[in-house]
Amino acid sequence: MTQVFPLMEKNRTFLVTGGAGFLGFHLSQRLLEMGHYVIGMDNLATGSLANIAQLQTHVRYRFLQQDIVLPFDVSSLDGIFHLACPASPIHYQADPIGTTKTSVIGTLHVLELAAKLNIPILFTSTSEVYGDPDQSPQVETYHGNVNPIGPRSCYDEGKRCAESLCFDFQRQLGVSVKVARLFNSYGPNMAVNDGRVVSSFINQALNDQPITVFGEGKQTRSFCFVSDTIDGLLKLAQSECSAPINLGNPSEITVLALAHKVIALTNSHSEIIYRDLPIDDPKRRCPDISLALDKLGWSPQVTLDKGLELTCRFYSTLLSSKKEKVPHL
Repeated sequence: MTQVFPLMEKNRTFLVTGGAGFLGFHLSQRLLEMGHYVIGMDNLATGSLANIAQLQTHVRYRFLQQDIVLPFDVSSLDGIFHLACPASPIHYQADPIGTTKTSVIGTLHVLELAAKLNIPILFTSTSEVYGDPDQSPQVETYHGNVNPIGPRSCYDEGKRCAESLCFDFQRQLGVSVKVARLFNSYGPNMAVNDGRVVSSFINQALNDQPITVFGEGKQTRSFCFVSDTIDGLLKLAQSECSAPINLGNPSEITVLALAHKVIALTNSHSEIIYRDLPIDDPKRRCPDISLALDKLGWSPQVTLDKGLELTCRFYSTLLSSKKEKVPHL
């Protein structure tokens, strides 16, 4: 029988890899609010201690600076949330070999720990496993259209291999695995230099810098606010579902339309400039969330307009605290 995470009990201990990153912070914070102990693990390649400063004051939180590519051991755990891996193209392409190692060797180490302790593991995969899809919306049974040797393949194929490892450990060793395929999560606490489209557009707009749109901006994305993503992860963790599940917002928008939304929301004077579309950049990205709705009773609750407003407010406050000139929100 598939193990579920004992989230409804108190004082359980969970390991969160990638714990000093964007999603790692929000998930750890939620677990602490639920009354659990959290061990955050991160090599700080893209995460930061500043991001988890408020968590480190909590008596039930402990941080371990550790690269999961290297062997490690943690005892007395009740479950593992495996989030570790650079998620922005500028970061995962900066060290593609390291990215692949994190996805494959790192996931192997985490799965071995789950097998040793006989505990469930939730792995955050990505919509990138679908590559540049030739069908939309993307359903979990779609096997994708991925270039295995392109500049994005370190992330795309790394995550695909990690999923394969998860289900091999399930079939061969009986490890309870849960796999979430995340679609463009965004929100407060994304790093200023995160490099993904929402954070880039907002920070460019707040500083009245040109907003960079790749191609003609006709490519689409589906953006899921972080609180909805965390809700989905926690519902998946408590379910008996062992198949990959899409977690994302099925509301699709073009990148160009997003740029105009951000400009209007921040009262920015930024102009839009265009650059060549990167190799293998997906033309459409939209999740079919029928499985999440059926198995988890989950669907996103925060609209894009509301989520962008909250995210803009976060960055505006952050930039103001650094005494940089930003428009008033």
